[in-house]
Amino acid sequence: MKKKKADLKDLFELSEFFKFFGDSTRIRIIEFLRQGEQSVLAIANYLEMGQSAISHQLRILRMANLLTFRREGKTIYYRLDDEHVEKIFQLGLEHILHKRGK
Repeated sequence: MKKKKADLKDLFELSEFFKFFGDSTRIRIIEFLRQGEQSVLAIANYLEMGQSAISHQLRILRMANLLTFRREGKTIYYRLDDEHVEKIFQLGLEHILHKRGK
C-alpha cells in the first residue's frame, strides 16, 4: 500500500514542531512532567535551575501546545498537554536506547 505524500506546509510545521524538542532543558522538563502535574517551583528544584529560566522554557513549551497549565492562587501547575507528547518523548527515547543496544 502506497503512503500518502505529506503536504509541504505540513512538513514545514512538523519541522518547526520538532524544534521544541531540540533543547535539553525542555526535554528534561517534559521528562519530569511525565510523572504528572508539577508546580514551577517543583520543576525548578528538580532541574536545579532558577524559576525565571524554567518559566521561560515553560512559556516556549506552552506556546508549542506541548503543555497546559492551571493556576491555584499565585502558583501555576504545568502538565503535558495530552498523550501525544508522552508518546513522542517515549518513542524518541526508545529509538536512542535501541541504537545504544540497551
